[in-house]
Amino acid sequence: MGKQARDRRLAENEAGAQGRNLRTSPQKLNLVAQSIRGKDVEAALAELTFSKRRIAGLVKKVLQSAIANAENNHDLDVDSLYVAEASVGKNMVMKRMRPRARGRMARILKPFSEIRIVVREREEAS
Repeated sequence: MGKQARDRRLAENEAGAQGRNLRTSPQKLNLVAQSIRGKDVEAALAELTFSKRRIAGLVKKVLQSAIANAENNHDLDVDSLYVAEASVGKNMVMKRMRPRARGRMARILKPFSEIRIVVREREEAS
C-alpha cells in the first residue's frame, strides 16, 4: 500500500532532464541553451562539445541524461530525437562582501542557475 504514481508531466513521445545549482548566471546559461534549441540531438551534442563557453560541458551532461532517459525509460528512438525545450531559470545567489575604501563594503553576487531540457521524438513524414 504505497502512494499512487503521479501522472507524467511530459507527453508519451518526450523525455527530459534537469540540471540544478549550475554555477553561472541565467543570462550566460541561456546563451548556451539558445544554441541547441530545436536542433537534432547529434547536432546539439556537437555544438556543446566544441563550444568555448565553460558551462557548455555541464549542459552537455544534462542533454546526455535526457537522451538516456528517452532511450532507457521511455523506449524512444535515439536517432529521431531533437531538443524540443531548453529552459533556464534562476536558483540561489551567494552573497559575499569585499572591503572597499573608508571602511565600506561592496557586495559580490555569485548567481546559480538551473536548466531543464526536453527531447522529443520526431514524427516521421510518410
